[in-house]
Amino acid sequence: MNRLIKISISTLLIVMMLLSMVPLALATSTTELSDAVTDTAKYMYKTVKSPQVGSIGGEWAVLGLARSGYEVPDEYYQKYYETVEDYVRACKGVLHEKKYTEYSRLIVALTSIGKDPSHVAGYNLLTPLGDYEKTIWQGMNGPIWALIALDSGNYPMPQNPDAKIQATRDMYINRILESQLSDGGWSLFGGTKAETPGHSVSDPDITGMALQALAKYQDRPEVKKASEEALACMSKMQNSKGGFSSWGTANSESCVQMIVALSELGIPLDDERFIKNDRTMLDNLMTFYIKGKGFLHTQSGSGSNQMASEQGFYGLIAAQRALNGESSLYRMDDALNIGEKDSKTVSFGLVGKHPDVNTPKVIKTGKTFSDIQAHDDQPAIEALASRGIINGKSNDRFDPNGEMTRGEFATIVVKALGLVPKANNNFADIKGSDWYSDFVGTANTYGIVSGKGDGTFDPNSTITREEAATMVAKAAKLCGMNTEYNTMSTRDVLAQFPDYIKSSDWAMSSLAFCYDKEILDPSDMKILPKESIKRCEIAQMLFNMLGSSKLL
Repeated sequence: MNRLIKISISTLLIVMMLLSMVPLALATSTTELSDAVTDTAKYMYKTVKSPQVGSIGGEWAVLGLARSGYEVPDEYYQKYYETVEDYVRACKGVLHEKKYTEYSRLIVALTSIGKDPSHVAGYNLLTPLGDYEKTIWQGMNGPIWALIALDSGNYPMPQNPDAKIQATRDMYINRILESQLSDGGWSLFGGTKAETPGHSVSDPDITGMALQALAKYQDRPEVKKASEEALACMSKMQNSKGGFSSWGTANSESCVQMIVALSELGIPLDDERFIKNDRTMLDNLMTFYIKGKGFLHTQSGSGSNQMASEQGFYGLIAAQRALNGESSLYRMDDALNIGEKDSKTVSFGLVGKHPDVNTPKVIKTGKTFSDIQAHDDQPAIEALASRGIINGKSNDRFDPNGEMTRGEFATIVVKALGLVPKANNNFADIKGSDWYSDFVGTANTYGIVSGKGDGTFDPNSTITREEAATMVAKAAKLCGMNTEYNTMSTRDVLAQFPDYIKSSDWAMSSLAFCYDKEILDPSDMKILPKESIKRCEIAQMLFNMLGSSKLL
């Protein structure tokens, strides 16, 4: 009996050993991956209606959509390119004095839609990358993204006549190699003269991006050696759930950069070095995915995050392209070709737009605020601020969760539509000397506001959600949008919200319009019509309305 037990145990051990030798497949199926790509593409197209120049709501969203295979009208990319031209023209070709990744990011996005970055509004965006010293100023991000950008379109090394040191590809490669840390990976400033405490341990984000930049140079022995060391380092750093942590926090973006790295290197995602407890990096990334809402930054996050969603999106695409045997994310020989602008299909505004409506162009390039970084509404706030439509509470602070008065709201609506401010003296509680007098007067003249019904406007009271929706709906009508909703259609739209009956009768059709056209987020569970609306929500509302009206 004991002998039989020993034989059974021995047999079981042999079977387990044989099973351990069978290659593991991805837990995430190709169908699940395809569905997630399509779903996130829909989310991205809906969320980033009018992509701007920026690290959120801009180039990464455009890159993801362009490389995903998801059907997006050429007009979407053409309008984006018009925005890029306006932006580049406004800053006279100088995207940033120090952060040269601003050029690299834009080059990558333009390449993905088939536009030439050497001819944008009369400026060559490649030229700055020919300045070695200025490009490496940012630490490892500089040379890494310079290589990725230049190689995305196989562009020749630009000659920069103003550079103290003319850059070459070899110089950027060597800069990356000489900055490799002793553990095998890279950090933002580790290994350089600018090394600071906390950067002496490899970071998966920077290491992943460095591997992406070096992917096309694997025929060089020194590059191959450095890459293998980095892969070994990342294999050790990969956690038990198949993901990575950056600055002590497990997050989706770190996983994305390593997924893209392996895909650029042509290494399968189920390579045995990167399987932990039967989980691959793709399996880990999918744990951050929320159907219909993009990606979380961390598992403890309360909702999707736009930055995480954009990176998670192109991480999925990199994985899918690798599994389908397609060219990698940054090898763009198969980039889109959106062609030239077609005046018949690309127009400014909708048919029926009031002739006086004319959204301002960019006047403050790169305008942002310290308290909106990684905020879901950051793209909207920056897009309006760069056009002088909305201001912060100070030069560096926007106060996204703060409230706004009725006078302030009337002011930004008038600015958003490009209407000429002029007082009309129709409200007893507004003096000609009040700073908002001309704006409220103009909003009243064009039918955007009508006051409280007793001859007053109450400019200093806080604006509620239903009041904001009503004003935006009236502004949208001036932009040529159909804002008429009868009782039945109004009820159909608002019935999904349990508190819609708390809305004032005069606001219901406007609320229905705003939710139906996704000017307000229909995924919110409640309308909260009588509550004060936040400054960030107001910015997003106007941004969505202007985008839907083809005015951005």
